[in-house]
Amino acid sequence: MESGARIVHIVDDDSVLSDALCFLFRSRGVDAIPYLSAESFLSLSGQMKPGCILLDVRMSGMSGPELFERLRAQNCQLPVIFLTGHGDVPMAVNALKNGAFDFVEKPFNDNALVDRVLDALNQFERATHERATRERIDARLATLSEREQEIMQALLEGRMNKVIADDLGIAMRTVEVHRARIFEKMGVRSAVELANLIALRRHTA
Repeated sequence: MESGARIVHIVDDDSVLSDALCFLFRSRGVDAIPYLSAESFLSLSGQMKPGCILLDVRMSGMSGPELFERLRAQNCQLPVIFLTGHGDVPMAVNALKNGAFDFVEKPFNDNALVDRVLDALNQFERATHERATRERIDARLATLSEREQEIMQALLEGRMNKVIADDLGIAMRTVEVHRARIFEKMGVRSAVELANLIALRRHTA
C-alpha cells in the first residue's frame, strides 16, 4: 500500500449506516468506499486499491462470512473486520479463528471502530513492507551459485578467507573472488552488512 494511502472498503447493505461510516472515516483522514452488497464488492475486487475491509455479517444475498470465505479462497491478504449484531458473535469469532483481523459488535463506539481499522491498516502496511523486503533479498540469494552460497555460509559463520580456502581445498584468491561476487550480488560492502541482511530476511520470514 502506498505510504499515506489509507482506505477502508465498507461492505454493508444498510445504505444509511454505510453513508454514516463513510463520513466518520473521512473525518479521520481515511478514504472510505461503500459497497451495498457482497456481490458488488466481488465484482470490483480486482480493481480496488489495498486497504481494510469492514464487513457486515448479515446482508441480503451473500453474507459477510460467505464473502470472507470467497476472499480467503482467492488468497486475499487484506485485513477484514466484521461488524456484528449480538447474535452474530459466535459466527464472527469463528471468522476470527480463520484469519479475520477482528470483529466489532453493534452498537459500536465510533472512535474505537476507526482506531481498530487504523490498527489493521498499520499491521497490513508493515506486513506488506516485510514481504517486499523478503522477496527482494530472496531474489538476490537466488543469483548466487552453489559455491557462492557455500562460501557465504562460511562468511556468516565468521570464518576467515584462509580458513575457508583450506576447508574447501581451493586457493585463497579464489575465495576472495567469490567473496567479492557475493557482496556485489547481495548489494553489500562487508561481511557485517551481509550478516545484517540475512538477519533481516529471517526477521521478516
